[in-house]
Amino acid sequence: MKTSSKRLPSTISGAKEFAKSLRRSHAENHTPISHSKALELAAQKLGFVDWNTAAARLSNRPKFEPQIGDMVEGLYLKQPFTGTILSVRMMGGGSHYQISVHFDEAVDVVSFDSFSAYRQRINITLDSEGMSVHSTSDGEPHMTIDNTLSDVV
Repeated sequence: MKTSSKRLPSTISGAKEFAKSLRRSHAENHTPISHSKALELAAQKLGFVDWNTAAARLSNRPKFEPQIGDMVEGLYLKQPFTGTILSVRMMGGGSHYQISVHFDEAVDVVSFDSFSAYRQRINITLDSEGMSVHSTSDGEPHMTIDNTLSDVV
């Protein structure tokens, strides 16, 4: 059985592309669906009740644009972290960023119980949604930055 290691999108444009891929997949399997049905399925797979809710929530998410000195939080090798961005280099016209992060507390990068290896500063390449371009063997991104915090009331 083939398993997919694709990450779910966290932006409105990513969700629309996800819906298009669902529609293509259904067509290839000889079970075509309408565009609106594909949007509804995408919304449900992303954890929303319907497409209208997904579109509203995703469009309110701030764009990932890291800056030196930004306080960030998220997951690094499945471990929660908070830290500070020390350096940023834009790549591909803003489609990717190479950043250095100093963790507030060192993160154990080894998943074995028998030993540990801690890192407090890392260099990593992230995409425009704040996810690393490289993944672990089980398909999880090395790092995800939680970009859902905003001052929107």
